[in-house]
Amino acid sequence: MKILVATEKPFAKVAVDGIREVVEKNGHTLALLEKYTDVNDFYKAVEDADALIVRSDKVTKEVIDHAKNLKIVVRAGAGYDNLDLEACTARNIVAMNTPGQNSNAVAELVMGMLVYAVRNFYNGKSGSELKGKKLGILAFGNVGRNVARIANGFGMDVYAYDAFLTADQINESGMAKAVASQDALFETCDVVSLHIPATAETKQSINYALVNKMHKGGILVNSARKEVINEPELLKLMAERTDLKYITDIMPDADAEFKAFEGRYFATPKKMGAQTEEANINAGIAAANQISDFFATGNTKFKVNK
Repeated sequence: MKILVATEKPFAKVAVDGIREVVEKNGHTLALLEKYTDVNDFYKAVEDADALIVRSDKVTKEVIDHAKNLKIVVRAGAGYDNLDLEACTARNIVAMNTPGQNSNAVAELVMGMLVYAVRNFYNGKSGSELKGKKLGILAFGNVGRNVARIANGFGMDVYAYDAFLTADQINESGMAKAVASQDALFETCDVVSLHIPATAETKQSINYALVNKMHKGGILVNSARKEVINEPELLKLMAERTDLKYITDIMPDADAEFKAFEGRYFATPKKMGAQTEEANINAGIAAANQISDFFATGNTKFKVNK
């Protein structure tokens, strides 16, 4: 089988070497398309591929239409909104992600940005400490659990809410205390860290009314997706509540407007959560292993489409 790695932003060489080792050990052929600037190059490269590994590259219906032999596509990472799942399903192509492989990297970035925020972005003025602060984690999956683990080391008081987990499941982790609702999380905590996907239910859900429930001096942290933020409403709230801070790993569409809140807003120049050597290697090799296992045994454990 021909396995194509198509990455506008390439994996590190050590990750590519690891992917190649897995692919060739299992009797398959590896092809690389890196740093492409024309989507037509992607269309051409995928024409005879049996499997596809991507990072943030968009696997659109047009890509699928050109991929006549494609049987499986794996997004090396947790989020998979860059994959057209309907187009994959229509062609009986299995779509997968690699959950958990980037989790620690994202969690460390969250805590790093949070330290940066409470120390007033290192502007020389006196800041505050995280110890004893109440941290709310919205969605207690792989990333959320790693954030909780690290936050416990800081001596934070950690709470969590996840629409798909019971209170007992959260409490049994020993890392966080469950709250009854999303509203309760914002009402309870000094800091709320977002780890929800961008779905029909979550898009624009972080809005004026919800964030306004936060304690005085509240900090909202977003390392999830920019689509979950209702940007006009958050801008309105930050103009009214000069105590609030917003820090994000996904630059908002309204970045210029948010920059007016100097000392209360920070966005990374590009999404940095998974940008570590370790996460790069883990996600790429996991994708290669999942594809090899799929071809060998039919395993679809991490399938994300119907």
